[in-house]
Amino acid sequence: MVSYNNTMDLMTNFDNLINASGLDNAAIDRLRNVFSDAQNKMEKLTHELAYYRRIRYGRTREAFNVNSPQLSLFEEVWDEDVAAIEAEVQKISKYANKPRAQAGRQALPKDLPRIEYRHEPESKQCQNCQRDLVLVREDITEKLDVEPAQFFVQRHIRPQYACRCCEQIISAPTAPAIIEGGLASEGLLAWIAIQKFADHLPLYRIHQIAQRSGVNLATSTLASWVGQTGVALQPLADRLAELLKQNPVLHADETPVQQLDPGSGKTKRAYLWAYRSNDLDAAQHRIIVFDYQTSRSGVHAQAFLDQWQGHLMVDDYAGYKALFKDNVTELACLAHMRRKFFDVYCANNSSIAEQALAYINELYAIEKDGVNLNAHARLELRQQRALPIVRTWHNWLNDKRKNTAPGSAIFKAIEYSLKRWTAFERYVHNGLLPIDNNPAENSIRPIAIGKKNWLFAGSQRAGIRAAAIQSLIATAKLNGLDPYAWLKSTLEKLPTHPNHLIDELLPFNSNPSS
Repeated sequence: MVSYNNTMDLMTNFDNLINASGLDNAAIDRLRNVFSDAQNKMEKLTHELAYYRRIRYGRTREAFNVNSPQLSLFEEVWDEDVAAIEAEVQKISKYANKPRAQAGRQALPKDLPRIEYRHEPESKQCQNCQRDLVLVREDITEKLDVEPAQFFVQRHIRPQYACRCCEQIISAPTAPAIIEGGLASEGLLAWIAIQKFADHLPLYRIHQIAQRSGVNLATSTLASWVGQTGVALQPLADRLAELLKQNPVLHADETPVQQLDPGSGKTKRAYLWAYRSNDLDAAQHRIIVFDYQTSRSGVHAQAFLDQWQGHLMVDDYAGYKALFKDNVTELACLAHMRRKFFDVYCANNSSIAEQALAYINELYAIEKDGVNLNAHARLELRQQRALPIVRTWHNWLNDKRKNTAPGSAIFKAIEYSLKRWTAFERYVHNGLLPIDNNPAENSIRPIAIGKKNWLFAGSQRAGIRAAAIQSLIATAKLNGLDPYAWLKSTLEKLPTHPNHLIDELLPFNSNPSS
């Protein structure tokens, strides 16, 4: 980084330069004024840069909210501003003689294709003695480049051959396709689906992207293709839900979305329910399934889970309570408890909330130590280190509750935790049970971002179709697959793939370990 604070050195360098230039006094005065203006602007930018660095890197980080989408958007803007200011300062400070230190560059992925450009000198002979130069080394620099989506036409040619004797014509058969006789290839259908459901672009923006390449894809045509793609993928989404319910431990959460209300010109509230597998169970596939429903009624969770038995990690929403009367065991989320205390601490620096957060942070630190352990080893870790903290914290909460004013914010946080305690403490006694519902919340987060773009679902059918496609794309991403590559390959195979081998098409990168 160039040092911009030593302005006296800059002025000295400048004086030396103009004194040696031989210019008249008027020209020197004009140069001094230009230099003074640049110096003032550089000082202003330096202070502004310090401010942006402080809010970007010097802020207090709160572990739970540090990955929130809104905060990430702000961080992107701050990073852009810092880089822009640094560039302006670097441009102004022509007279500074200290080179800017380069930050460590991230290595470019080795699997990306490389296009080499060789830059040879104009002459390979020494300019002094005219002898041939000898290659001693090669200076190699790499720059990351990209080409926007390129549209091209697949041209399928099937020669037709005739038998003069039998009077018949023979040609290669047309391969079955998702859309028979359609204009779109499977690659284009996959690209549209990823743009809409993974990158959250409405169809009119996809239309604009194609139009910039000279391809006119009407939104009505795009909508038709999305609808047909959704129908083709629905059996895969249904099978994904079946496999999900083979898990003995699940996460569940829900988020509101808007659905167009035909005839009224308005929208009404619908809900996208998310069900997620347990990351701690290596014997099960990693799966996310979204279920679109027109309300938040608990009957939808009951209908989806239908006869399922196991442990269910949820928040305190009353709609799940009916499930716990049968063979479903409730798990409570520590992150929700933490959020209650953190809000109180932010509001008034409550010492009680601070101590509660300290207990919670200890439990999370233990979980971090056990993240790569098997279920048996994780249970031992929890019993030895977490259980004593859980019991101490529980006794402490009961004591603080007696001396806290009912109705206060801290009383409500304590009351919430104690109300959920039995369901929360279960995780300590089983190495496979999760400590919080963050995996489900993380699964819903892209939906929360996306709905700001597509605003509302056009119909219940559209919502169901979106849920099915998003389930497959999100599961592919969860398993480390490239969603586009998986979807394109699947759409190519789907028309001729046997139904009894449908599991081969699901977005898993391998079989789960036992």
